[in-house]
Amino acid sequence: MTNDKNSGWFALSITVETTASEAIEYALNELGALGTEINNLGKKMPEKLTVVGYFNDLPNEKLIENELSDALQIYGFSQSAILETSSHPVENTDWLAEWKKHWKPTETNKFIVAPIWENVENTEKIIIRIEPSMAFGTGTHETTRLCLQAIEEKFVPGESFFDVGTGTGILAIAAVKIQKANDELQNPKSQIPNLKSIIVGCDTDEDSIKIAEENAETNQVSDRINFYVGSISAETPAYDFVCANLTLDVIEPILPLLIEKSNRILVLSGILKEQEDLIVARLEKAEIKNAQISTFGEWISVIIENEKSKTEN
Repeated sequence: MTNDKNSGWFALSITVETTASEAIEYALNELGALGTEINNLGKKMPEKLTVVGYFNDLPNEKLIENELSDALQIYGFSQSAILETSSHPVENTDWLAEWKKHWKPTETNKFIVAPIWENVENTEKIIIRIEPSMAFGTGTHETTRLCLQAIEEKFVPGESFFDVGTGTGILAIAAVKIQKANDELQNPKSQIPNLKSIIVGCDTDEDSIKIAEENAETNQVSDRINFYVGSISAETPAYDFVCANLTLDVIEPILPLLIEKSNRILVLSGILKEQEDLIVARLEKAEIKNAQISTFGEWISVIIENEKSKTEN
């Protein structure tokens, strides 16, 4: 089913047992939802929740069924966790109103990720402004926050940075913002960026790259990030800091390249807690045993620091 993007969107609503709600949100994102929201049905501790995904074009029923089944299996739930499924068209104004109502600023130690319409009080934190788009790129999802935390703890101004699967560009923008803050601290009067800092983001989805470029422009850093449609390859140069917030099935085949192209730090996320043993085993095969694991909700991030760079420092 197709849709005139000027007239509205489609909402796919799935009522599910509360404990399985995150699995459904994951499935909706895998289906390509522009955004998701959860309706708690007005109760503090409901037995069921309605998870809604918004789409330009509603996926076909078989694809929806397969993605829901796979997500439930990954999270350890049976098909019976789904209580009801429905879909309906949504007007443009309704969609924007829902985003403005439910999406509030998200904070980490150094960053505040906020929608463009939200007023942020005076703060010393770095503010990243993002337009509504996929839930995995708004800064609210656990995997994005895990990566932001890794960046604020491990990224060194002046380093090169490569964001594989950049989505809405939030991680690349975060790296540039740290660099800009450092530039201003070192030389407040200078308008010349640190030319040693190369920030690059790639994604196989052309629409994601367009959104990333728009978000970079919104944050006034478009001149300091190179976004391109594509992925990591043998021809990709090495970068000091590489971030891959993907999913394990996407990470596994490119893991050797991700390791090879990371001079100092490699951050992996989009990995479920239940998959920790799998990624650790894959890293051990690559003779990497120093991985640092962080957990947020049902997700983990894996930080690998190049031992050679430690020695050199």
